[in-house]
Amino acid sequence: MMTNPWFTSSHFVILGLQLAFAIAHSGGAALRPWAEKFIGPRLYRILFALVSLPLAVILITYFFNHRYDGWQLWQVQGIPGVKPVVWVLSAISFLFLYPATFNLLEIAAIQKPQVHLYETGIMRITRHPQMVGQVIWCVAHTLWLGTTFTFVTSMGLILHHLFGVWHGDRRLSNRYGEAFAAVKQRTSIIPFKAILDGRQSIQWQEFFRPAYLGVAIFVALLWWSHPLLIVATSRIIW
Repeated sequence: MMTNPWFTSSHFVILGLQLAFAIAHSGGAALRPWAEKFIGPRLYRILFALVSLPLAVILITYFFNHRYDGWQLWQVQGIPGVKPVVWVLSAISFLFLYPATFNLLEIAAIQKPQVHLYETGIMRITRHPQMVGQVIWCVAHTLWLGTTFTFVTSMGLILHHLFGVWHGDRRLSNRYGEAFAAVKQRTSIIPFKAILDGRQSIQWQEFFRPAYLGVAIFVALLWWSHPLLIVATSRIIW
């Protein structure tokens, strides 16, 4: 009996790692109101990061080391123009993925972390930029790599972020009630839908702030260090 190369254990390991991260990340977010009452927002943020960040590093490392596992569904890496498209999509994805960098001092728990009802900048385009950014990132990397492992990884990431859309709206609704209902009326999940409907308008000056510059610098550094990152993760035998 021939072994089907699709059924490599790595496909299931990455799904298991994603499930562990989803439980830790979304579960931690759900526990935030309760936890902050007992340990305060700063300690909660530190504990949340201590759980989430190592899991994220493990996920990224495992993905890099197994990205070519399974079937090669397509091969477009030699086609002219594909690589620039992948890089442009990846850069755009990070502009959506990291709106939380609006206040780095809160992220680092130097200032008191708070839950905000953001409705400016990228939030005018979509109320859930992290989900949109993740979908764009998955499309770009699945196109470039073309393996079943990457496809399975992308499906897991997208499903987690779609759950996050529901989960995030639910948490904000419980916390802010009518105020969040008003925000929902003025924003949309689908990118640009609220703008096309006339419920929202882009204010370009809102994008001229350190957070967006920081993301742009991060993308440039990632482009420069990407080969080094792949070499570094390849030294971890897993």
